[in-house]
Amino acid sequence: MHRIWAIVERELRRFRRSPTLIVISMVFPLVQLVVLGYAFGGNVKHLKVAVVDQDGGVPAVRVRELAMAVAGGARTFDTIPYTDQGTALQDLRDGKVNGVLTIPPDFSRRVLSKNEPHVALIEDNTDNFVSATLVGATSSLMSSFTQPTSLGRISPIPQLDVVEVYPYVPYVQYLLPGSITMSIFMMVMIGGGIIFIDDKARGLHEGYLVTPISKLELVAGFNLSGTIKAVLAGVSIMVVGSLVAGIPMPFDPMRLMRLFIVICVSAFALISMMFLIMVRVTDPLTPRAIFGVLNTLLYFPSGAVYPQQGFPTWMQWIGAIDPFTYAVHAFKNLLLKNTGLGAVGFDLFYLTAFSVVCMTAATLLFKRTL
Repeated sequence: MHRIWAIVERELRRFRRSPTLIVISMVFPLVQLVVLGYAFGGNVKHLKVAVVDQDGGVPAVRVRELAMAVAGGARTFDTIPYTDQGTALQDLRDGKVNGVLTIPPDFSRRVLSKNEPHVALIEDNTDNFVSATLVGATSSLMSSFTQPTSLGRISPIPQLDVVEVYPYVPYVQYLLPGSITMSIFMMVMIGGGIIFIDDKARGLHEGYLVTPISKLELVAGFNLSGTIKAVLAGVSIMVVGSLVAGIPMPFDPMRLMRLFIVICVSAFALISMMFLIMVRVTDPLTPRAIFGVLNTLLYFPSGAVYPQQGFPTWMQWIGAIDPFTYAVHAFKNLLLKNTGLGAVGFDLFYLTAFSVVCMTAATLLFKRTL
């Protein structure tokens, strides 16, 4: 027992000398509780709905007023007026809006003649949560339209036609973009800055310090090696996951090329972030405690498992700067919608800029000393 207690005492002393590890170990359960508690089941709000009024009559104005009432009251969606349906549909495919509410040219005439008036909701059904919320809110809107109004003599019974732009997307396909991003991150966690910390722990880093290699070359070398590993992991999960989830045309050459570009940019952004976090860390136990916090703070606010519109404001702020958000959004567009690079241009720009900032900061903070 004496020898056992000596080992226990040594580990307790070592733990005491790492206050950061102690704090993170206590904070992590609280962070996980708060983030996971708000990441699921929230009310989806502030969806973007394009309204295309091709009629312009009084009943059509009534529909637009009801839509604006939803935007100002329940705030389930915000309306954006469009004059051209083609532009609205292109924005829907590019992810700029979540749905297109179209009032056909003969709507008022059919309402006045009580001849089965219809309103079309063209929705982006790659996100089942958003799709169900839009259909429910719009159906309630049309139900309100049938209630008696000041128009008196008009007693319309309009119907809502739901048009799905894409084939049915099962939840396993919805989760695939987040899984690819997570696989990249898992490989990032064991590469880049983590390798240098292990080298420090083993005393191997002294060999770097006697060479003429510059700080930038050291940082770039670690990041590049970690990026290569992360890209291999991302490509593997993308191919296998696409087959398992049943993604249509998983081996389309153009789609694979676009996905490969996003994987490379995402991997470099995440490895640069990880190296920046670890550049001044010396305790090899600290990364193991940080990983759990990073998983929670980066993965769930990104919208990988639930739409960001259902999050509280403070969690949406986290998602706005989270590189996971832009990687997941890009993968969703390419995998579920098969869009071009134009639809993910901002995602690539953000991830590239994020990489430059992290690389620059990591190089400035890097110390070529013991």
